[in-house]
Amino acid sequence: MTEADTGAPFRPIRPGDTVGILGGGQLGRMMATAAAALGLKTHIFCPDEDAPAYDVAAARTIAAYDDEAALERFARAVDVVTYEFENVPGRTASVLARLVPLRPGALCLATAQDRIAEKSFVADLGIGTAPFRAVDGEADLAEALEALGAPAILKTRRFGYDGKGQVRIGPGDRPKDAHAELGGAPAILEGFVAFSKEISIIAARGADGAFAAYEPCLNEHRGGILHRTSLPAGIPDALADKAIAAARRIAEALDYVGVITVEMFVVDGDEDILVNEIAPRVHNSGHWTIEGAETSQFEQHIRAVCGWPLGSTRRRGEVEMINLIGDEIGTWPAILAEPGAHLHHYGKANARPGRKMGHVTRVVPHR
Repeated sequence: MTEADTGAPFRPIRPGDTVGILGGGQLGRMMATAAAALGLKTHIFCPDEDAPAYDVAAARTIAAYDDEAALERFARAVDVVTYEFENVPGRTASVLARLVPLRPGALCLATAQDRIAEKSFVADLGIGTAPFRAVDGEADLAEALEALGAPAILKTRRFGYDGKGQVRIGPGDRPKDAHAELGGAPAILEGFVAFSKEISIIAARGADGAFAAYEPCLNEHRGGILHRTSLPAGIPDALADKAIAAARRIAEALDYVGVITVEMFVVDGDEDILVNEIAPRVHNSGHWTIEGAETSQFEQHIRAVCGWPLGSTRRRGEVEMINLIGDEIGTWPAILAEPGAHLHHYGKANARPGRKMGHVTRVVPHR
């Protein structure tokens, strides 16, 4: 399915129109803020009663994603719909797409929601990934381990994020225990990749096929959660070009409209890249663009889904973005007192361990 198959005609979006956003977390909050700066209204659809995006949106619908009557009312109140997370139920996307333009489209969601579908899609484009096998039971896991060897990573096919839904299987570990830890859910076994760096490509594709990518950013994780993103990424120009070209090929094959994120491993002595995951949305590793680029990823996404010209992706200097996880948000007074530090507090009420509460960005301008 491409955007042309969704059924809802697209009309030009103008300032004063309303962008519908599925999801009310920090990504929806930052999209809504960017939309307001462009003269647009936003309407958040989310089942959570205290979602942080409500604070900056013109309207809200608090309802379950399978509440079709609420979805239909929401669709009739907005001019285009986008989303802040990739696990939008397929039926939800189908109901909305019949009534209002949905950007990115349903094909992007279906591809990114299933790790087997995602890896197969990327591999079919001739782009490298870690070796992988589908695992639907213990016999499949034994065969996959025999083919790929250990160590390897067993991941649920759906709903994993921030290190959740995955377990490492090392030499001598009992595969049965790993599968049980994931609840016996359909899974994928990925072979171990000896990488030197993890990078992301944040890019956008417009409805007219225009494409604009930010330069690669370097990502550092702690406990499976992104801790720090920095630029420049310190990789050769030829490799950066190859990574951007891969992201463009993926976006074009999906008939993508909006901001897309492609996470990659740098391998073979900084000579090659392997695609790890696709996120069909704005992304944590793109938060640096708010202060660090001429157009933020959030403004870029709104421009794209509204059919507007894409903005410049030029970087403004050396950039560092650090996530504030759990109780780290309590350092906000010190961050505000620091010259050149840019605090983003997501407005979440409870600081739980592992929960993204905000981020801080520092930019050293070009000389």
